[in-house]
Amino acid sequence: MLSLNPSRSGRVRTVFVAVPALALLATLEWRAQALFAPADPLAQDHGAPGYTDTPLLPGGKWHVHDPARPRPPVVTPGSASTPEQPGRAPSDAIVLFDGKDLSKWTSGGGPAKWKVEGGVAEVNGTGDVETKEAFGDVQLHLEWAEPTPAQGESQGRGNSGVFFMGQYEVQILDCFENLTYPDGQTASLYGQYPPLVNACRKPGEWQSYDIVFEAPRFDGGKLVSPARATVFHNGVCVQHAQELLGATQHRAVANYAAHPAKLPLRLQDHGNPVRFRNIWVRPMERRAP
Repeated sequence: MLSLNPSRSGRVRTVFVAVPALALLATLEWRAQALFAPADPLAQDHGAPGYTDTPLLPGGKWHVHDPARPRPPVVTPGSASTPEQPGRAPSDAIVLFDGKDLSKWTSGGGPAKWKVEGGVAEVNGTGDVETKEAFGDVQLHLEWAEPTPAQGESQGRGNSGVFFMGQYEVQILDCFENLTYPDGQTASLYGQYPPLVNACRKPGEWQSYDIVFEAPRFDGGKLVSPARATVFHNGVCVQHAQELLGATQHRAVANYAAHPAKLPLRLQDHGNPVRFRNIWVRPMERRAP
C-alpha cells in the first residue's frame, strides 16, 4: 500500500508497507505452532473426558483420570422402607424375599416352611432356612422385627441370626432394654466382637441390617485373608470393616477351616417368632487395580 507522509521539510515521503505479506507470515507462524504443539490429551479420546499424559496408577495399567478406563454400569437405586411398607431393591439386586413366598430358600434339603403371611416370613420352629444360591462377597439388606410383647431374657428373647456362607453370624436379638453378654447382643459378630453401639428399636418395630461381607480367601487349605464385615443397624454403623476370627462358635474360640469360595446364606430358627421382610443381596467382586 502507498502512503503519502509529509516530512518536516514539507517534502512527501513515499512508504511502502507490505500488509498482505505480514498477514501471510502471521498465518504461517500460527499454523506452525499448531502443527508442532503437543496434542491436547483431553481431546485424544474423541470427546470423552479424561487425560492420557498423567502418571500411571500404582499396580495397574490406568493413568490418573484415564478416559479409556471401564466405566461403572448404571444402577437404579432402590427406595427406603417405612414402618408400613418395605422399600424397593436396587435394579441390580437379587431379591431373596419380596413378601410373596420362600421359593428362593430351602430347609433341610426340602422347601422352606416358615410361615409367610401379609408380606412377612415368620420363624415357626421348622428349622433354619438357607438360600438356594451360593454367595461370596455380598451386600445384604435385611429387615426384621422382634416378637411383641417381649418374652424371655438375655439370649432367650427374640433370638435369630444371619449366617454368611452358613457359618459367619451377625446376631439378631431383642436387646432393647435386655441385657446379655456383649459379644452376643444384637449386631455382634457372635462370640467375637460386640457392636460399637446398641441401636435397637422397640419390639415389634421394623429394624434393618445393611451388611457388606467380604468372604475369606484360602490357598491350598491355608487362610490367605480373613472374612470382614461392615454392619449398619438401623442406619448406624456398628461394625466397621471388622476382621472375623473364624467361623462362629458358641463358648469357644472361632477358627477357620477351608471351604468353597461361595456358599448359601442362612437364617436361624432359634425358637423365637422373629419376622423378616425385604431381603436382597448384591454380589460383590474384588476389582483389579
